[in-house]
Amino acid sequence: MLNGTSVIDAIRHDIVSGALQPGTRVTEAFLAERHGVSRVPVREALRGLEGEGFVVSRPNAGSRIADIPFDEADDLFAVRESLETATARRAATRARTLFDAPAPPEDWWRVRRELGEVLDAGDAAVARDELDLLVDLNERFHLLVAELSGSSTLATLLRQLSRKIEWLYALDTSSRGKRLWPDHRRILASIDAGDVDQAAERMAWHVRESRIGYAARTSPDRAADLRAAGPAVSAAGPADLRAAGPAVSGSARPDVSGSAGSSSGP
Repeated sequence: MLNGTSVIDAIRHDIVSGALQPGTRVTEAFLAERHGVSRVPVREALRGLEGEGFVVSRPNAGSRIADIPFDEADDLFAVRESLETATARRAATRARTLFDAPAPPEDWWRVRRELGEVLDAGDAAVARDELDLLVDLNERFHLLVAELSGSSTLATLLRQLSRKIEWLYALDTSSRGKRLWPDHRRILASIDAGDVDQAAERMAWHVRESRIGYAARTSPDRAADLRAAGPAVSAAGPADLRAAGPAVSGSARPDVSGSAGSSSGP
């Protein structure tokens, strides 16, 4: 049986994954039956989720899944854009420092292998058109890149933002997830190659494209402005970055001699 912590995690996952859409009215009885628990932990979970901004509760009106105002969503994307550009830059810088090392440390290989597994799982999900799986895989990829950067500060900041960011991602997975998923291999290829500027630019445009896609649903003018301006780090457009450079292989071990090629894993 789920404990109190697991109940809030399970309901939060329902929200972030899109199983419970914004505006949906939810009751303690419904959630208790859904997760096989009593109403008491559900009540506590709803209070916690209200504090996190996922649920809105009103006296005599019950609870509903919150909406994210467009301005707040755009601010979240702006913060994410800056943060993830920094993580990609740091990860590529770290990879470059490993070129002359006898072998990368085991913690680096552990994260890099897991990134490869995430890429392979995402490719398989896209091939099967199981796009709902991309929500969790997308979150895992970005958190692992932050971990690969070696910066605990950046990883912690991204982890704090990740739940609401993936909520935004889940709301538009069908239109953007399949199109943007291949960006992840290109980003990782630049990181593996130690190409700091390209890694930062590819990540910046990847997040900007998500931001543009979200804006296009409610504010086409804002979406057009975001595309015209481009990320602060960028000198090229998204199409140029998708055309440039190799796509890294998934679970294969990257060549840390300076290229984005691969060889057999350890």
